[in-house]
Amino acid sequence: MVLVVIIGLLIGLVAPRYVGQGVKSNVNTARTQIDSLGKALNQYRLDVGTYPTTEQGLKALEVRPDGLDRWQGPYVQSDVPPDPWGRPYHFKSPGEHADYDLYSYGADDKPGGTGENADVTSWETAPVVKKQ
Repeated sequence: MVLVVIIGLLIGLVAPRYVGQGVKSNVNTARTQIDSLGKALNQYRLDVGTYPTTEQGLKALEVRPDGLDRWQGPYVQSDVPPDPWGRPYHFKSPGEHADYDLYSYGADDKPGGTGENADVTSWETAPVVKKQ
């Protein structure tokens, strides 16, 4: 019985730490993917002269849009990944915050929020969450 109590206490102390790491990991993954896609978008702009339109979307990094002779892609090595929660990234060009807006609404897929539900955006320069 004492052994069961000790194991229960250990699980109670250790499990929350690892659950919190999963939240940080998803947010860090989203930030890293947005940064990487931003670099691909910048290369696209250097070649083509403009960012893809909202209608062309991030697909323009994979497949040449009609009428673009200067396109030198693909600008991503494989398909544009979904965000860590399995949904497509939101892309708007021209953006409301910068030349383009690239973002994920987080785990809840709603604007705003905190923790894992917080938006991860291309226009905010928040640092990557460090593992403790």
